[in-house]
Amino acid sequence: MNKSPLPLVVMTNVVFPETVALFEGVARVVVNDRPEPWPADVMREHCREAVGLMAFMTDRIDGAFLDGCPRLRVVGAALKGFDNIDVEAATRRGVQVTICEDLLTAPSAELAIGLMLSLGRHMLPGDAGIRDAGFGGWRPVHYGVGLADAEVGIVGFGRVGQAIAERLAGFGCRISAFDASPGAFPERFDASVARRGLPELLENSDFVVLALPLTPTTLHLIDASAISTMKTGALLINPARGSLVDEQAVADALEGGKLAGYAADVFECEDWARPDRPDCVNPRLRERTASTVLTPHLGSAVTRVRREIEASAARSIIDVLSGRQPAGAINVPADTGNGPDTEMRRTS
Repeated sequence: MNKSPLPLVVMTNVVFPETVALFEGVARVVVNDRPEPWPADVMREHCREAVGLMAFMTDRIDGAFLDGCPRLRVVGAALKGFDNIDVEAATRRGVQVTICEDLLTAPSAELAIGLMLSLGRHMLPGDAGIRDAGFGGWRPVHYGVGLADAEVGIVGFGRVGQAIAERLAGFGCRISAFDASPGAFPERFDASVARRGLPELLENSDFVVLALPLTPTTLHLIDASAISTMKTGALLINPARGSLVDEQAVADALEGGKLAGYAADVFECEDWARPDRPDCVNPRLRERTASTVLTPHLGSAVTRVRREIEASAARSIIDVLSGRQPAGAINVPADTGNGPDTEMRRTS
């Protein structure tokens, strides 16, 4: 009797060769070899026979997509946030979903600090000035805001928010945080981080740093109304999810002088789960080069970390295909008759 062909695993973005090598003898692998995401129809065709899927930020995994993948058993997300995946739809269809819970924490916190320093100290306008006009020596220009003695408010105090607070400890700033989740403030922060309600935090902070997941509750948490309560001249930092802010409202606040600056590594146009998401970064933000720092989603863009993220997602997929409980599981799939030894799952 001929041995059954290996199951198909699809990776929707460019990955390291070491990641592909992990599947040797376990699965056939199809990889997107270009930095641009596949068009939706191309992705559906690649995934039609897939048993495992390594998903990334650029993918929208919803019920309609899953219905076109009747053999799919596991979505191993190379992500921490999973707002682009309909977990309930996956659960109903017997599909395991896993995430990388903590690998993105440190690099995301590091980038948040970098955004704060770059925006507050006018590093990009200074760099541009040297490149455009040369440099004749010190001049009394580009005076900004430092972290020493500043009031820094962190909105969201999960792992990333806590990591940001830990890294700010040596800068001599006063740190406060808001989080609506019970038990969000470990005892180790009792002496270093003041717990505040969101209105009080916004009103008193020189820097407001967002460290929240995107949910229906946090969508446009920072809108025109919230910005109106902020300290005039405050700096807003968003390394978390683009749609936590209303980019139009931020542009209005920059133009009107309510906000002195906005730094973002994430943008509303990236939030694939929103059917009304804009198709590009707000042009008014892009035009304000003196008061914005905009980076192309570099939060986890550390080579070592990206290797670890891919390997983690790959191991989760392999575990499911091998009948083992994967690390990073965020759902308990419905029993659809798809046991660990079943090659494929057929929809009824």
